Order: sequence, then C-alpha cells, then structure tokens
Amino acid sequence: MNAFYEHHKDSIRFGYRCFDRILLNGLIQPFQQPERVVGFFSTYRHLHPVSRDILRQAAEQFQLWVKEQADKWNAPIVEPPRGRRDEFVDPYFRGAGPDQVIVILKAREPARIMTAIGDKKLNRWHLQIADRWIVQYNFYISDQYWGRMFVRMCPYLPFSARVCLNQHHWLANRMREEGSISSNARMHFFGAEHPSVFSSSPTP
Repeated sequence: MNAFYEHHKDSIRFGYRCFDRILLNGLIQPFQQPERVVGFFSTYRHLHPVSRDILRQAAEQFQLWVKEQADKWNAPIVEPPRGRRDEFVDPYFRGAGPDQVIVILKAREPARIMTAIGDKKLNRWHLQIADRWIVQYNFYISDQYWGRMFVRMCPYLPFSARVCLNQHHWLANRMREEGSISSNARMHFFGAEHPSVFSSSPTP
C-alpha cells in the first residue's frame, strides 16, 4: 500500500496515481567510465588519446545539431528569465499542435561531465567525471499524451538527459476520460482548495 495514500486517504476524495511530476534521468551507461570512453573514441572515431579538444569538439557538434533542429522545428532557442520557467514558456504553447517542440531554453546548469586533464604538449590525458556548471538545453514539448513536458539535454559527454513528465495534466485528462471529476473533487485536495492539481503547467 502506498504510505502517502494510507496516511491521507480520509482527505483524498478521488483515486490517483501521482500528484506530482515524474523526473526520469537518462544516461549512456558505458560513457560513465573513462576507460569505456577511451575505447569508444579509439574504436569508432579512430582518435587516441582523448584530449580536451576532442571532448570540446563533440560538444560543439551536439550544439550545432540543436541549432539545425531548432530551425527545422521552428522552435526558438532562448535564455530563460530568473522567474518561473513554466510561466515564461506559457505563451509559446498557445496554439501548439501535438507532439511538437515549442521552445528550447538554453541555460547554465550543474551537470556531471567527462573532463580531460593532462599535458597538451606531450599529448597525454587522463579522463575523469567532474561536476561543472555548463550550458544545457531544455526542450519544451507539447506531447499528445502527457501534455506539457520538457527534456533537458547536456551537450557534453556523457550526454546525460532528464525528462520531466507533467503528472497534473495526465491525471486531469485521465479523470475526465473516466468521468471521475466532480466539482467536489476539484476543490478537495488534502482537504483544502488546490486547483493547481489540474494545471497543465509543469514546474521545472
């Protein structure tokens, strides 16, 4: 039994699966190990050793791909404000079609990336994972099933990603489909008014 539901079941007037968003972290497992990264570049790119310049070039290729795709999608690449991002992107979603990339937010955020430490003159390098503040890309999508969602992509090895699925939108649609929403249910969340449960705006 879900402990949260068990504790609050007397205050919840409807069945549910999740009240909040789902965050999914994605990664390429072999790229978490420096020796596997060295093997990848040696085998598939015929590059050895893996220097700082090689890692930088890989990141530049990714960023070039983002710009080319943004042009094809007609999705602007913008820098987010200091305030709430969901409010900032709201105008971009007006009139958006299903399964469409709406806008891409480019922002400096913390990430774990592969770094190369060594001597450029001797061309000797040691790879290791380090925490850095780097530019990442947040793809905001109008998904037909999940509603508003975003995918955050790191342009640097190991190319980690985060997917944010908006459970509020999904829950509201499911309950409408099943005919379970009543005016009472809308206004009783934990025994109090909480209309944001049925909002279609995610919270990055």
